[in-house]
Amino acid sequence: MTTQTDSTPALTYDSTHRIVHTPDYEIQINEAGEGHPVLLIHGTGPGATGWSNFAPNIEPLSRRFRVVAVTMPGWGESSRQSVASGFDQGEAVKQLMDALGIERAAVVGNSMGGGIGIIMTARWPERVSHLITMGSGVWGVNVLSPAGMSEGFKVLVETYHDPSPANFKRLVQVMCFDPAFATDDLADQRSRAALAHPEHLGDWLDRAKVGLGQEAFMSAAGALSTSSVPALVIHGRDDRTVHWELSLRAMSMIQDSRMVLLNRCGHWAQLEHAAEFNRLVAEFVTNH
Repeated sequence: MTTQTDSTPALTYDSTHRIVHTPDYEIQINEAGEGHPVLLIHGTGPGATGWSNFAPNIEPLSRRFRVVAVTMPGWGESSRQSVASGFDQGEAVKQLMDALGIERAAVVGNSMGGGIGIIMTARWPERVSHLITMGSGVWGVNVLSPAGMSEGFKVLVETYHDPSPANFKRLVQVMCFDPAFATDDLADQRSRAALAHPEHLGDWLDRAKVGLGQEAFMSAAGALSTSSVPALVIHGRDDRTVHWELSLRAMSMIQDSRMVLLNRCGHWAQLEHAAEFNRLVAEFVTNH
């Protein structure tokens, strides 16, 4: 276990960054700490990376765990994910774990990352010690939320089509409840990451025409009722991208699960409520 002291330099993007080669992928990660492995998997959206999604969480969690913030294939410096190459994100995470010598890990996923965690739990439950999702869940017939594309997802798609500074600002604003967290710096960080790899933008739009992996997510969700992996489901009540009803549905399906619904919180609980999020994750992984 590592501890942070006044003499220990703060973690930075550069000090934690590297590229991991697997049989089928090159995967960008930011890694720090020792102890039980915790994988942090970002959501979809232009410019998403493990670092941009989890910068406030990596250092605090690394004081107790081996933290690996993953930038999935199709984002950042990781391999492309085109229609031709396929879109098996579960397999990509499994290959990454093998390359890093990780037999079993807690999988923490935001939005799409939560879906990837569900796929991992369904296909390789022996590799997942804990499932933690936020702003994610299971699709189904909506009772508490309206049908159709959400406000946040509409802005996300528009930003893929037009990755302008104005759209990136709109993107971070719709993801947050408190506008103070939708900073110009965060919008610029996402914009720079997206424009550095424009091939990922085109690949995502091509994949959207044939589906973004929904079939794999739904198939995996069907196995949740028999899963023995403990799950923590976190959601913002004010999420304008994924309604908290999806997390409620996931929690109701998983036998060993609990849900935390946060008021005054949008799609990025790990950002807007970072201290509470870090505490929830650390206590859950330590005590379950």
